[in-house]
Amino acid sequence: MKIISSTTLLLFALSVIWIQPARAQSQDDRKQDIQQLKDKLQQLDQMMNEVKGELNALEGAAPSSPAGTQRPAGGQQTSAPQEPLIAVPSEAIISQPQAGTVPMEGEITERQNSVTFYGFAMLDSGYDFGQVDPNWYDVIRPTKLPSFHNEFAPSGNVYAGVRQTRFGVKSSTPTQFGDLNTIFEFELFGTGVDAGQTTFRLRHAYGELGQFGAGQTWSPFMDIGVFPNTVEYWGPSGMVFFRNIQIRWMPIRSKKGGVTIALEKPGASGDQGVYGDRIELKNIRPRFNFPDLSGNARIDRNWGYLQMAGIVRKIGWVDTSGNPINLGGSLVGWGVNLTSNLNLSKKNVAKLAFVYGSGIENYMNDAPVDVGIANNPPNSRIPIKGVTLPVLGVVAFLDHTWSEHFTSSGGYSLVDIQNSNAQLPSDFHQGHYAVGNLLYHPIPRVTMGGEFQFGRRVNFKDGFSANDYRMQFSFKFDWDKSFKSPTL
Repeated sequence: MKIISSTTLLLFALSVIWIQPARAQSQDDRKQDIQQLKDKLQQLDQMMNEVKGELNALEGAAPSSPAGTQRPAGGQQTSAPQEPLIAVPSEAIISQPQAGTVPMEGEITERQNSVTFYGFAMLDSGYDFGQVDPNWYDVIRPTKLPSFHNEFAPSGNVYAGVRQTRFGVKSSTPTQFGDLNTIFEFELFGTGVDAGQTTFRLRHAYGELGQFGAGQTWSPFMDIGVFPNTVEYWGPSGMVFFRNIQIRWMPIRSKKGGVTIALEKPGASGDQGVYGDRIELKNIRPRFNFPDLSGNARIDRNWGYLQMAGIVRKIGWVDTSGNPINLGGSLVGWGVNLTSNLNLSKKNVAKLAFVYGSGIENYMNDAPVDVGIANNPPNSRIPIKGVTLPVLGVVAFLDHTWSEHFTSSGGYSLVDIQNSNAQLPSDFHQGHYAVGNLLYHPIPRVTMGGEFQFGRRVNFKDGFSANDYRMQFSFKFDWDKSFKSPTL
């Protein structure tokens, strides 16, 4: 009886020993099925790595990439994508647009949503040795210098203001259609009806998704990279400088260059010259029935960059008087803008621009009118006509870094207008602009220093010209705060 019991116990123990591996093997098979159904979304423990590799090989898929990298179709590994940025004024210039990538379906990336609040507080103070329109007391604008003797007398005035102070918010959100970027920015420098005041002024209200953008931002006809490292607010008079409402397409955006095309809000101004008091011109009204077409192409290299921009626009006006002689008409404005930054050395960058066109003064940094009035030949049925005014602009500046804490910028700019034969002798013809500075940066976010500024206005044909000299001291305190969270 004991022998039978012992035999029975031995057979039972052997059955347990043989059955247990079979159960374990069955559990392993179920685990493999689960991993195939979940398509490798869960990590296997160390004992299953060999099984996972075999499954990947059978399915034609490579092992999971390490964190922080992406593996596109074709098996070529790319570096982790950079956070997309939007170019804003000179304090945050981006020389190379970022090329966004769209993650593959089901791929987990480390791209981030981001919202950045930024800005600066800035004080400008100085002494103006000459005269200037009091609404433009803290800038050098040749068009705002006197057009006759003592127009803005007296000479010699102290000025101070915080109108350059700025605030902005920008965001970036990766989407399946490309990066969604937005920017909203304003400052306190009043212009137009608010000229001379410290008040809200919109700079940017713009968004873009992938290759398309819309809102108010830099015109593609301009290049903010040419703006020198100066503290004078208005900048070179011969530079194209215009933030405009637009719809743009950016089909090419890479580290080696890009292409941008835009339809922009039209606008222009006219000068009635010596006929300004004639009643026949009182009923002339502007008409803009086509948007301005602008665009640029840019190449970026180690030596710097080169950008070619162009614009074409229609400028029209209507005579609503009902007189037999209709003074209405339209013209075509056009322009070409060639700009560059040249890295002369590690501490020297040349900023250059050459612009020429006709009827593009609206896009220039400091030029008065796009259309002038001209006399027709004697005995013409219509005695006068409107003509676009040709304009030439030149910018040449050098930004130099003395050390970690000291920088300088200096250069010259010219704007020259070919006036029409019926403009007033005292109308603006030519503007000269020059500055030189020494700036101190005790820490990266603080700038202070002095700057010598010069402006010159030359009238059309009455022989009058006016010079202005000033010494300015500025203090600028930058700040920004970003909030980010991973996007899965």
